[in-house]
Amino acid sequence: MPESLPSLEETIGIYKLKANKSLGQHFLLDVNTTDKIARLALPLDQCETIEVGPGPGGLTRSLLKNNASLTVIEMDDRFITPLNELAKSYNNLTVIHDNALKVDIAKITKKNIKLVSNLPYNVGTKLLINWLLSEPLFWSKAVLMFQKEVAQRITANPNDKAYGRLAILTQSICNAQIAFDVPSMAFTPPPKVDSAVVVFDPLPIEERFTHLKVLGEVTMATFSQRRKMLRGSLKSIAKKYGTTPLKLCESAEINPEFRPENLSIIDFQNLALNLKERTNHP
Repeated sequence: MPESLPSLEETIGIYKLKANKSLGQHFLLDVNTTDKIARLALPLDQCETIEVGPGPGGLTRSLLKNNASLTVIEMDDRFITPLNELAKSYNNLTVIHDNALKVDIAKITKKNIKLVSNLPYNVGTKLLINWLLSEPLFWSKAVLMFQKEVAQRITANPNDKAYGRLAILTQSICNAQIAFDVPSMAFTPPPKVDSAVVVFDPLPIEERFTHLKVLGEVTMATFSQRRKMLRGSLKSIAKKYGTTPLKLCESAEINPEFRPENLSIIDFQNLALNLKERTNHP
């Protein structure tokens, strides 16, 4: 860091910055943790790194230390001035003042993109699903922090309590692993729950499931009624597209008396493929 640059703690004091809980903000000030997150994304010098919700810039500084060409997206007005001050010391830092849910990240650069963020709790899952459903997939790696419960849902296996729509969508196109946990006391103010950092590595193109939208619809239908057998939970979606739960299950070679948590990811993919083939689902 340039010697003239205020420390992260000094920056927070100078600009009287406080985390806004209504926006899911919790400051991660521990440099050992932010450095550890940045290292998971290495190398950073041959790509464009995108950070969503940088806040006062803790993780931002760790990424810059590792020679990242970095674009940060921040919607909170209070952080824009200190982030722009940081950018004056780094010509490889670009600050975008906008809502990340509205930003088409794929259009920011033609470079290879990596996503590295401590995501705001209230929009982390929605952002992840948007990025997973992007066609074509615009990013080559992601290192993202979530509430630990969300991280467990992302990486869950069949028959796990946390297994559901998020695991199936994610693992249909990525290898996703929890790299490490981050205790609540590492944040200011401390949230009520611990967090975890998840590393996402996209599968080779030929191994990715290509019909994620219909897969999402099938998983939504079944896991919104997760205690029901498939013959019951698939009724509405089957009727919508002119077939029956029994026909769908028969074509996919799945027992209609199973519940959704009993199905493998491939089982769900087969249901989605059969639904698409029978109904010309987009």
